[in-house]
Amino acid sequence: MYNEKSFFPYKSVLSPIMATAANIVLVYILYSIARLEFLFENWSYFSQAVHDGRITSLLLAGLRFDTPGIFYTNALYILLMLIPLHLKERPGWYRMCKWIFIIINTLALAVNFADSVYFSYTLKRTSWSVFNEFGDESFGKIIGVEFLRHWYLVVLLILLVWAAWKLYVSPAMDIRRQSLPRYYLLSILSLALAATIAVTGIRGGLFNHWQNYIIALPLFYLAYRLIKQRKKFPLAKWVGTACGVSGLILIILAPIGGWRHRDIRPIAISNANAFTEQPVETALVLNTPFTMIRSIGNVPFHHPGYFPTTADAEKIFTPLHHPSDSASVRRKNIVIFIIESFGKEYIGALNKDILGNDYKGFTPFTDSLLRHSAYWRHSYDNGQKSIDGMPSILAGIPMFVRPFIVTPQAVNNIKGLPGVLSEKGYETAFFHGARTGSMGFDGFAKSIGFKHYYGREDFNLDKRFNADKDFDGYWAIWDEPFMQYFALKMTEMKQPFMTAIFTASNHHPFNIPEQYKGKFPEGTMKIHPTVGYTDNALRQFFATAKTQPWYDNTIFVITNDHTNMRDHDQYRSSIGAFYGPILIFDPSGEITPGERDAIAQQIDIMPTLLSYLGYDRPYLAFGCDLLSTPADDTWAVNYTNNIYQYVKNGYILQFDGEKTIGVYDIEDHLLERNLIGKTEEQPKMETELKAIIQSYMDRMLEDRLVVKD
Repeated sequence: MYNEKSFFPYKSVLSPIMATAANIVLVYILYSIARLEFLFENWSYFSQAVHDGRITSLLLAGLRFDTPGIFYTNALYILLMLIPLHLKERPGWYRMCKWIFIIINTLALAVNFADSVYFSYTLKRTSWSVFNEFGDESFGKIIGVEFLRHWYLVVLLILLVWAAWKLYVSPAMDIRRQSLPRYYLLSILSLALAATIAVTGIRGGLFNHWQNYIIALPLFYLAYRLIKQRKKFPLAKWVGTACGVSGLILIILAPIGGWRHRDIRPIAISNANAFTEQPVETALVLNTPFTMIRSIGNVPFHHPGYFPTTADAEKIFTPLHHPSDSASVRRKNIVIFIIESFGKEYIGALNKDILGNDYKGFTPFTDSLLRHSAYWRHSYDNGQKSIDGMPSILAGIPMFVRPFIVTPQAVNNIKGLPGVLSEKGYETAFFHGARTGSMGFDGFAKSIGFKHYYGREDFNLDKRFNADKDFDGYWAIWDEPFMQYFALKMTEMKQPFMTAIFTASNHHPFNIPEQYKGKFPEGTMKIHPTVGYTDNALRQFFATAKTQPWYDNTIFVITNDHTNMRDHDQYRSSIGAFYGPILIFDPSGEITPGERDAIAQQIDIMPTLLSYLGYDRPYLAFGCDLLSTPADDTWAVNYTNNIYQYVKNGYILQFDGEKTIGVYDIEDHLLERNLIGKTEEQPKMETELKAIIQSYMDRMLEDRLVVKD
């Protein structure tokens, strides 16, 4: 409430800082509600923590990360409220501050709520790189659909914003009897105190010495009571002032004390792992404004220093591949399917060991194709996003720390599978049914050596098809017509050729063409019918491909870009989120079909194909040749929530960059029994993983991703 007749609002000169403090406390409450919403929206991922009684500690740990998120986003508001300028002491100024406060924190709540929905796809909080990953894609329709599907989150957001508006504390003070020097002295002190607390909060050290706050509170109360009694007791004013100053000193010293020692470095996203037992739980500790802001401009790669030099690391592991002296040259076509969100969970034939023989899945055609294909019992993705899949599958580059495509190292000299085969006379082409430029796929395809790129515009020019009548309305051309286009375009190419197609239909918002509605099993999740649709599109592709002259001389590889919606706990764990299919189908039968009891990953695809084709030059790829490497030497690696996961020798090792935090049996899909320190394989796996990481980081930083001639 303001005194509109007065130049200044009435009451105390310190009211702005007290009002600011009260409003920041209000933001803490809003963030805590958002965290609870995140928990309930994704209950299945955190139910084990609830069962184990750890949920309270996770929620409390979240306050530590809410602090930098809150002070980052409210820094402007705090400055405007407390800036020492007597001309600002007007109702209009503080109304402006209120609007800024409401708008900023509405946006913060909105991204937290949105991320609670997006989390089920990536199993981690969204970072700033999301804007690079999707570029200028249009999300208007998708956002509209999500508003309808999650209307209750919109209602909750509106209610919280309304509550924030009502509970907001407006400053009210009266300095008509105060001199301007006194006003500026107190205002400067208030801003200095607030700045100290804000900077410390951003650094993550605000609660390092929380005992100081407990002591300061009674000191402030005592100061208040004594100063009120100053007319009765002459010394009360001075003792009260001393108590107040002591309280202020304690508050200022509390956060600063942590800057020496362990809190010299500001708090990072990776610090959340210290409060969790599973990497997926870090999402509950973190908040999205913090992860987005802290990832802006963050340098993804650094020399880890595990070994003195790269050469020392590469005595243990090297991505350098040399040709075999006995390799026979095969001039076969290569066709790679990167199927959007085609997780292993949906494929019935791949789940006998995980979900049991009674599980049917949603991919009858893929199940039948598996009987004629080579595939691996333990197969993994190397990333969790579409832009992670392309470098892994087509260039042998896994995702460590940040998607390779959006890092500064994306401009490094690289030579993927198409570039290598182009040198051997292969015609190469990449197909993606979205508009050219979508997801930045065209640029990356060109950088790894594809000579041709065919997108939605090219499909629309082909008179054999229905142009944009086959557009799904959101992302791309429906899978079935675009796969038919893919099959016929390859007939126009000179053999041998190497092609890759990135499908799009099995993607949010999980729609299928009208003529197919009700034709595929509904399952329990929205993605299940679209999985069936894409599987059927594959069936139609192979029906057409069999009639083409190039078919019998072609090797087909089918994999996914990443996993997606998960219906079973085995696929919700930190390792289960990476269970993806890798199958190689050779119509000639030269590659023996059947399951291999070994480990496979997406970065193995490039070296496996080059070895099979008899490629006769050295090249770089971080995977191994699956057709000739002994099962005991196969392995997989991936990165999630600042944790490396390394799979080998029947174990899964989780490593935070400095130490091992977990070791699990490869069949422990739920990651329930931590065997850290209980297996002889752990030290060896740690050393191998460190060598892989250092080789990767050093080569990225030194631009050594190709073999020099």
